[in-house]
Amino acid sequence: MQQQKPNLSFWQIWNMCFGFLGIQFGFALQNGNVSRIFQTLGASVHDIPILWVAAPLTGLIVQPIIGYWSDKTWGKLGRRRPFFLYGALFTTLCLFIMPNSPTLWIAAGVLWIMDASINVTMEPFRALVGDNLNEKQRATGYSMQSFFIGVGAVVASALPWMMTNWFDVSNTAAAGEIPESVKYAFYFGGGILFIAVMWTILKTKEYSPHELAQFDNAHAADLRERAPLKTINFAKGALIFGIIGGSLLGCVMTFTLEKELYLLAGLLLSFAVVQLVAGVLQNNQQVTGGFYEVIYDVFTMPNTMRQLAVVQFFSWFSLFAMWIYTTSAVTSFHYGTTDPTSQAYNNGADWVGILFAAYNGFAALAAICIPVMVKRIGLKGAHGLNLVLGAIALISFLFITDPALLWLPMVGIGFAWASILSLPYAMLSNSIPSHKMGVFMGIFNFFIVIPQLLAASILGLILRHLFENQPIYALVIGGVSFLLAAVSVLRIKTTTA
Repeated sequence: MQQQKPNLSFWQIWNMCFGFLGIQFGFALQNGNVSRIFQTLGASVHDIPILWVAAPLTGLIVQPIIGYWSDKTWGKLGRRRPFFLYGALFTTLCLFIMPNSPTLWIAAGVLWIMDASINVTMEPFRALVGDNLNEKQRATGYSMQSFFIGVGAVVASALPWMMTNWFDVSNTAAAGEIPESVKYAFYFGGGILFIAVMWTILKTKEYSPHELAQFDNAHAADLRERAPLKTINFAKGALIFGIIGGSLLGCVMTFTLEKELYLLAGLLLSFAVVQLVAGVLQNNQQVTGGFYEVIYDVFTMPNTMRQLAVVQFFSWFSLFAMWIYTTSAVTSFHYGTTDPTSQAYNNGADWVGILFAAYNGFAALAAICIPVMVKRIGLKGAHGLNLVLGAIALISFLFITDPALLWLPMVGIGFAWASILSLPYAMLSNSIPSHKMGVFMGIFNFFIVIPQLLAASILGLILRHLFENQPIYALVIGGVSFLLAAVSVLRIKTTTA
């Protein structure tokens, strides 16, 4: 018989989500400073998107694998917590190494490893809320995660500025060297990340697979497991994506188009190969392995998840545009310089850190307001409204000329960010079975990663050919994408697993 999960206390939810404070230290330091590190080590503005591709690409690969494994894991540390521990160890190590990178290629490689490690820790955190909370408390749980993300990012984003202005640590350095303020910020952030994740590991209880089966409708879950798998025409999809990817690759090589398009062609061809392999496994009745199960779940995901995927696509395209171009946009448009060794550039880059801290601070406040908004206008209404606020905020960068006033758009971005980190997951977790919570959360990450990879492939090209290589227009494009995400929210029809 199905049992209802009991309500958890405020402090139980607090402890369960506290690790996200540390995870966001890693993400915020990465998002606010990696472009600065790349430019300091010799990267041009044109190179930044392709260098950033490591981050989303690792998420595309790592998160569904970790989700699948964590669904099937149970040991002394539980189901999700082993992944918290190992991911936190490697992320902390990378945070100590990144600001000491001697060359650009080493920095890019460390970013790749660091983002993979963060994903190992983060994906099970999303699934843990779905595991431990009932439907009524999930929006609160994900909002609590958003609160800790906001608080952590406020401090982490401002750390370089704080090091300079509070502790008199230099924010400039010789050409090719990372400023001391950035180095100390990364060291401090690494320590906080590890402590926060360990707090959740030590203070949080997980339900065993047997207990989860009782909470889930065990009979219905058994029927789903025994139901014959659908036959999917993988060959058709492989042919379509193979032709598109091959044609794009041929055009890039023949007409010497922008190198970023190699990434887009490679993604299309890779998806074609994945479908070919899945088709072979299906034809040979080898459908019990992890690879086939993940691909099968991609093609048979619940309708609510498909509709949410569109919203996530446009939302994360906007966020990636903001993360990789805000530093170059503000320093060039508002501070009038593209020289990373100049005082004006470094002052502008520090101010971007403060702006990122501000939007995360507003996100922490928004996380408190969002449950109230949900009660008043529902999950869809609240999420759509917050995305519109984010759109207005990003577009306003073009019209605000005084950098001191750029904190104003951070209010809208903060509400959008908090909403993106909570409400889609609340809608998703209510529509998927608990025994596949991890793998579906990992697959959901595809629709976070793919738009980021697309942005890395085409944003630089768009700026060069349509906007005279002015990065401020990347933020405007991000605002338009937020509007498309808000419209897409209206199509969602929520269901319960």
